[in-house]
Amino acid sequence: MNFEMLHPADQLVMLMERVYNYGMTTTSGGNLSILDENGDIWITPGSVDKGSLTRADIIQVKPDGTIIGPHKPSSEFPVHERIYRTRPDIKGILHAHPPALVAFSIVRKIPETNLIPNFSQVCGTVSMAPYDVPGSTGLSIKIAAEFEKGHNCVVLENHGVFVGAADIFKAFMAFETLDYCARLQIEASKIGTIHPLSEKHVMISREKQNVKMGEFINSSISSEEKAARRDMCKFIHRAYDQELFTSAQGTFSVKLPDGSFIITPYQKDRKYLEEGDLVRIIGDWKEEGKNPSRSAILHKKIYEKHPEINSVIIAHAPNIMTFAVTDAEFDSRTIPESYIMLRNVKKVPFGASFLQPDMVADMFDNMTPIVLVDNDCVIVTGSSLLNAFDKLEVIEYSAKAIVASRSLGEIVAISDDEVADLRKAFKF
Repeated sequence: MNFEMLHPADQLVMLMERVYNYGMTTTSGGNLSILDENGDIWITPGSVDKGSLTRADIIQVKPDGTIIGPHKPSSEFPVHERIYRTRPDIKGILHAHPPALVAFSIVRKIPETNLIPNFSQVCGTVSMAPYDVPGSTGLSIKIAAEFEKGHNCVVLENHGVFVGAADIFKAFMAFETLDYCARLQIEASKIGTIHPLSEKHVMISREKQNVKMGEFINSSISSEEKAARRDMCKFIHRAYDQELFTSAQGTFSVKLPDGSFIITPYQKDRKYLEEGDLVRIIGDWKEEGKNPSRSAILHKKIYEKHPEINSVIIAHAPNIMTFAVTDAEFDSRTIPESYIMLRNVKKVPFGASFLQPDMVADMFDNMTPIVLVDNDCVIVTGSSLLNAFDKLEVIEYSAKAIVASRSLGEIVAISDDEVADLRKAFKF
């Protein structure tokens, strides 16, 4: 999708719909704005249902203060205006009150963004602004002061969060990622001790994941490839809507009959991915003019070593990731269906997926279809895209049940004898 061709009012409606539908704000809460090239500020209205906004509801405020539109601009307009004056590089601002970030704001702590390596890069540095009355000049001064220091995400004491970026879509990515970090930290604290990444590990991740490949022109697209692209987009959108990964993270790939494969691109919004955004990989060559996911080499190694695997998914589903950022061990022996699908989930140290892709690829077999990487991701393999996606759902739902069970009592796993009965009945 070409976001640059969308009118500012349409962009704001599109993003507010996402914020509201994903439970990140209420009917009356939250506001978004865009600074246009001519100096106009487009902003969501105050006291209008955020769940049913239309482009006609969006307010345009001219540089001289003239207001164009059927409503009053958001009461937080002074904050948006002051941030734009303070930071000329910011062209889109998002403010909302998602429960996880509100939880941090009312205990006056900042979420840990180094639980997963790329998340701190998406969010940038995060700070906290002192409390003041919503919509007041005092609040706008305090928030703008934090942005002036170079922060792009500012948590407000006893309030919510403001996020600014080069455009409203990048602001949403940072906002969504920060909210994910907050939710992950809250849930992970229920099952074990959280181990954030060091700055050294974060830097190693950034330096080691550049995919260097030659390029080829994909001039002939078979019907099999077209079907794979169509189906991948369908499942990518579905995975995103189910919060199995964020807009900036998560990778799907599907192997084609000739041994090449299709993979998601690097850091394009998963919500709006289209067939043409996906990248075909043939050997050590990538489709011309496109940047594949930085895990493309790992996908390639898995396909080369395991002819029976036809799809690989790398995700950051929040419940299974609680086991990746803590010392807690995931055990699939919760219900028969979980063990049958997941079997023995192995865990590897952070960095293995990109520093030792051959070793990680070797770990997959009939009894290990899934590998969990410390502070990074869950890697799911399947005989088809549907099979891999099914396993991803099952491991996330199983992890969610285990996290929830911690408040109820001791977990009683399926016994070794019962596991043996399952393996005999289902022949694996």
